[in-house]
Amino acid sequence: MDPVAEWSAAFDRVVALVSPVTAEQAARPVPACPDWTVRELLSHMVGLDVDVVRGDEPDDHNSAWTQRQVDERADRSVADLVSEWQRAAEPLRAWMRANNPRPLGDVIIHEQDLRGALGVPGGQDTDGLHAIRENMLGRFAPRLEGLAPLAFVADGWQWCSAGAADDAPVVLAAGAFDLSRAVISRRSAHQLRRWTVRGDIEPYLPAFEVLGPLPEHDLQE
Repeated sequence: MDPVAEWSAAFDRVVALVSPVTAEQAARPVPACPDWTVRELLSHMVGLDVDVVRGDEPDDHNSAWTQRQVDERADRSVADLVSEWQRAAEPLRAWMRANNPRPLGDVIIHEQDLRGALGVPGGQDTDGLHAIRENMLGRFAPRLEGLAPLAFVADGWQWCSAGAADDAPVVLAAGAFDLSRAVISRRSAHQLRRWTVRGDIEPYLPAFEVLGPLPEHDLQE
């Protein structure tokens, strides 16, 4: 997996997704990021990459930092934001080659957040998404300390926190894409309960809050 190539592919998909949106669509709230509209989430995505290139990136990606990216671009249209992002793209690729692929996670995660708001599915089975899923599982697994093994089962993909998925006392069965979104806090407790085919998922729910509280309402992209 070439993370720079995967970032570029996701960048192209998002540009194609947002370029034709109407003013009404740009003003829609994003269910996965309810404090932001489509335009504001795009502002964050653009601002994050600009900040990374210029060396302004706190370790914790705190809310004040991300909100500043949005506030600084409050008067910019979607077309303005796309133009700014296109100018930042090659400097960011160079930064990623010289440093690390961390920006891939932001574009992969938020691409799907935007798709959920706009009702346009896509990009659900890419090497970039699989790589981010594996990265997030590395953060998710330690949060299960003290709990019996938990398994995810999907067509063509399985994961278990310990041992074999067939032997796990708690099993979630769903599509690989939905389970990938679940480990980045993009699926509701109701959805996780619905996918539980063995055991009790309740003690595990806090572990799914890797990137923040679980959404109050079911999400789909």
